[in-house]
Amino acid sequence: MGIKKFTKDVVKEGKRVRWPKKDVLVPSIIVVIVVAALTGLLLMGEDALGKGLIDALMDAFKR
Repeated sequence: MGIKKFTKDVVKEGKRVRWPKKDVLVPSIIVVIVVAALTGLLLMGEDALGKGLIDALMDAFKR
């Protein structure tokens, strides 16, 4: 299969897709952005807690 036929098939399949309407797409994008931001904040908090724990342990066992 050549690149030309592959590209033609991709365009053909893209035309068959039932794309969501704007009134459905925008809220979905907002949900994805909010969930990604909250997940990032959660991971940042866990990282800070882990760093604090490691620092406390290193201080406790420092000689």
